[in-house]
Amino acid sequence: MTRHQDSREAAIRLLEEVTALLKEPHCSFAFARHGVNTSLALLAAQGTIAYLEGNKLRAAEDLATAAEEILARSERT
Repeated sequence: MTRHQDSREAAIRLLEEVTALLKEPHCSFAFARHGVNTSLALLAAQGTIAYLEGNKLRAAEDLATAAEEILARSERT
């Protein structure tokens, strides 16, 4: 395994840990108090993981959806 591959896998593992944390109810409540929707954060993190794994189409779909929803919600507030 190369150093670059190790770094790539470490970054993906870190983002997977973030997604697990975002699924925790206490985390959702904490972010909700600040107006952050963890479902959208989770979608963005999953899109980033997909991109790092080379799945650019899924990444583009997930990240675009997250961006559109964040923008739409910000315009309503």
